Amino acid sequence: MLNLLSRLPLRVHYFFSDWLLYPLIYYVVRYRRTLVRQQLATCFPEKSEKERKDIERRFYHYFCDYIVETLKLATMPHEEVKRRVEFVGMPEMQERLSKAGKQFGFFYLGHYGNWEWMASFPMWLDSRWQGAQIYHPLYNQAADKFFIRLREQFGGICIPMKQTLRQILTARKEGKNEIIGFIADQSPKWEAMHHWTDFLHHKTSFFIGTEKIARQVNAALYYVRVTRPRRGYYRAELLEIALNPDEMGDFEATNRYAALLEEQIRECPELWLWTHNRWKRSYEEWLRTWCKK
Repeated sequence: MLNLLSRLPLRVHYFFSDWLLYPLIYYVVRYRRTLVRQQLATCFPEKSEKERKDIERRFYHYFCDYIVETLKLATMPHEEVKRRVEFVGMPEMQERLSKAGKQFGFFYLGHYGNWEWMASFPMWLDSRWQGAQIYHPLYNQAADKFFIRLREQFGGICIPMKQTLRQILTARKEGKNEIIGFIADQSPKWEAMHHWTDFLHHKTSFFIGTEKIARQVNAALYYVRVTRPRRGYYRAELLEIALNPDEMGDFEATNRYAALLEEQIRECPELWLWTHNRWKRSYEEWLRTWCKK
């Protein structure tokens, strides 16, 4: 059924997004509206209630677009994906890494824009590079298989989060050159919290694994700055964070990533995933309990 729905033209998907999904999710189901409203209030205290309500509505409109765009991606011809997603600086980045003798390049991404469409980046790599992305396996096996197939159709491979270091070290041993995407803005579990930074008026913990592994395998670090010029089109600009992460101080790359992501969220807040409970684990509670262990 999903496969058949996916084959509908994108304009029909957007019609369903506007007139079916949005009213259902926002007004009827009211999916996580309390959480979204609360997070917008604490992240944008300088904005009026009217301004935050406008962001909230725009976010839910985009959230519905994200759903139908992801469904459409299952059967969208690769030529159309390349027409709708532009990766700026990809040839230059590959050449720079090759000249520097790099075996790995790591992409920092966030849950910003349609990250499923960003999984198409392996199509822009030349024959010297293999694309990969780190993912968190889903509990529902059918959904997990669907998303793996969705992401690997462009030539990249999906690496389960818990196997990240092992698979990267194996690739290094085998002499493979890889560009790997890390979505690193989720809320870590208590035991994975090692560094806090200021982010959207909150003390916020970020995963530091990307930075740590980059130092271990001498991988260059890039931030993927995603914008949406118009409906159905994305632009992904590659911003270099560090060619040699060893030359940066501890957590400097993670802080730079957080700052770049915050800058984007402030520019266009509706494209970030506000339904994710980002601050369910607070800095104060970490200090009271986990910092002492």
